[in-house]
Amino acid sequence: DEFVLRPIRASDAQLDYEAVMESREFLRAWEQSTWPADDITVEANREDLENLERRHADGVSFTYTVMDPAETQALGCVYVFPGLTSPTVARAQVSPVGDADWSDYEVAVYFWVRASRLQDGLDRRLLDALGPWLEHEWPVGRHYFLTNEQFEQQVAMLEDTDLQLRFRLDDPRADGAFLAYA
Repeated sequence: DEFVLRPIRASDAQLDYEAVMESREFLRAWEQSTWPADDITVEANREDLENLERRHADGVSFTYTVMDPAETQALGCVYVFPGLTSPTVARAQVSPVGDADWSDYEVAVYFWVRASRLQDGLDRRLLDALGPWLEHEWPVGRHYFLTNEQFEQQVAMLEDTDLQLRFRLDDPRADGAFLAYA
């Protein structure tokens, strides 16, 4: 009732741009990059979404927009990477936490919600919906949620669930480690 999750399209550029620009400070920590630049344009965002739409159609990676039910406001994004196709995972030194076995997991999931919706807990409600959605809609075994340790708000939210830290991924290009919860 609160949000719609569907494949992102280039036609979502304006609404996605608004969510990205509102959330750019924490997205930079989450991405461990300078994206999005302060001067990014709607057209540059459209080009990015065209690439994401193409990767989705080609089965390489899958990006979903999180929209309000009327689809008049973008609320965030969910990214699903099969296997080890995530650029972060491909570059990283993966260290298990406890007896976790990397080969048990088939899908990496990243997500964010716009900054103005963090206070009302939308990120937690989205996380709670993603588990059942992945189990019922995806023909995969186990998945993990990936975040960067410097995105402290998301780490705290994940720590406040029944999910457990399973892996630490040290990316030589990142200031903080990425953490995988399952």
